[in-house]
Amino acid sequence: MQYHTVGDNETRQAGSSGGWRTAAGTVAVSVIANDPITGEGTIACLRTYTGLKLLSADERPAADVILMLVNEVTESTMQVMETVADRSSNPGMGIVLVTERLRDHHVMRAFQCGLRGLMSRQASGFDAVVESVREVGAGGAHLPPPLQGWLVDRLQSIQRDVLAPLGMTASGLETREVAVLRLLAEGMDTTEIAEHLSYSERTIKNIISGMMNRLGLRNRTQAVAHALRSGAL
Repeated sequence: MQYHTVGDNETRQAGSSGGWRTAAGTVAVSVIANDPITGEGTIACLRTYTGLKLLSADERPAADVILMLVNEVTESTMQVMETVADRSSNPGMGIVLVTERLRDHHVMRAFQCGLRGLMSRQASGFDAVVESVREVGAGGAHLPPPLQGWLVDRLQSIQRDVLAPLGMTASGLETREVAVLRLLAEGMDTTEIAEHLSYSERTIKNIISGMMNRLGLRNRTQAVAHALRSGAL
């Protein structure tokens, strides 16, 4: 990896060179590397960028972003990622992984640990790494197109082969709950929904009450709002 430093008062504009534009707010970053020299060099370079707060290993649970640099992802790497995820006190924590090899059977585990950024160790300059850290720190993701495609295919497969046969959706709502909520959002009352779906009014009421109890919702308006936020509608 090539390290390109930027002075504290400099701002690089986003462009083809892989630079970044200074974002509002500070991102708390903790570095994990597979060797001390890489780790120390990375920390030294990060200190030259504004808006980043470097955390020690003891402070790592509070990090917004864990920046991991390894030659290849091994079972040991995965165990470190899982430990970091378990100990994190920040529910929005994301991992940016800089490596040359991530095997297919490790990908889903890495996502479960909070992987939100993946970059090539040889092909990525340090400006690009910092850009990825900033994107993940702001709640976004930085993934190569092939991995984005793999993730979409995986989600579609889970919906088709696992959730759909159980009458569930990726939002955590049952298929029939989504159908009822969609009609509620259109302004229909219980009688109209029952007629539209060919259910009894008692069944519609049971569907709605069961869903609200399971999700801790107080009323139908909250239920529709929940469905909108989760992407079910």
